[in-house]
Amino acid sequence: MPKPQNSSVGNAPRNVASTHHPGPALRLISLGAGIQSSALLLLAAEGILPKPDAAIFADTGWEPTAVYSHLARLEVEVAEPTGIPIYRVRRGHIRNDALNPYARFAQMPLYILLPDGSRGMLRRACTAEYKVAAIKPCVRRLLGFEHPTPVPRGVFAEQWVGYSIEESSRASRATDDVAYTRSAFPLMFLPGGTGRSAYGWTRHDCERYLRAHGFENTPKSACIGCPYHTNAYWRDLRDNRPDEWADAVAFDDAIRHGAARAIANGHPLRGQAFLHRSCVPLDRAPIDHVTGAEWRSRQLDIFDAIADLEIERGCSPWGCRGEDDEDNAIDATWHIEPTTRSEPAATPGPSTVPWPSH
Repeated sequence: MPKPQNSSVGNAPRNVASTHHPGPALRLISLGAGIQSSALLLLAAEGILPKPDAAIFADTGWEPTAVYSHLARLEVEVAEPTGIPIYRVRRGHIRNDALNPYARFAQMPLYILLPDGSRGMLRRACTAEYKVAAIKPCVRRLLGFEHPTPVPRGVFAEQWVGYSIEESSRASRATDDVAYTRSAFPLMFLPGGTGRSAYGWTRHDCERYLRAHGFENTPKSACIGCPYHTNAYWRDLRDNRPDEWADAVAFDDAIRHGAARAIANGHPLRGQAFLHRSCVPLDRAPIDHVTGAEWRSRQLDIFDAIADLEIERGCSPWGCRGEDDEDNAIDATWHIEPTTRSEPAATPGPSTVPWPSH
């Protein structure tokens, strides 16, 4: 496993064993370079959130070109001017590993058409393998305790995750499987959002904030061939990014009978695998169908429109600030310490879960 590469301004790894730390030894952003995590970085750079010690981008190797371009812009325009180092880490290449009979591969949540005509979905293991497992060694290095040196009891990094307020149930289920990281969700406690409560930003709030700071084209961070893509995403890929669409179509065809390593070991998939929930080859899947969820997302709430007018007054700390209202700034000592557990959770094996037929 290569050492994490710091692509921005760097701080030397610190050894914190000799100092008592009642709070986190480090604050880190889990930077996916999508909407919410990009907003976290800008909020910290602007001083609305406490300045983190670093941000970590876990690269699966198969992100869209737009994500890598956006990440490079964040490094140059946001991270470097404010002294927040961004570390890029990687643990394999998810697309190549799936098609390589000799490579270790973590299961993607592919849709499965079983021999009896029923449908299911493989349990997801790719996030743990290509994201979480890539980040942990970097966190240990930044704390100053690379494997196999144990991290002292009570020493931990607070890891910011970009869950917005509509993902509160997702955040409540989040657990930390090692004692040296503790997840926190700053967006869920920010004032000034357009949700139903006084605190908490929605994804739309993050989009407005990014737009007001010149980052209106922030992309969605996900692998090109992620099975969780919506029809709208697949259409955009087909209509506007033909090379990436062709890549996804080719991958969809190649994984029809499962991962290459399993096939080479004599364990082909029972049934057929697909990237699209219809269990039809991607280039023939009904991606032009507009789902109810997509129709609802097209509706612009009047409160969103009003909030747009309000936040457009703001500007970035690396440009003209105008007359920013600082009433919503959060004290720099702010932090959250959710419940953690020290024992790692069991990794689920290859299996399927039922998928609705409608």
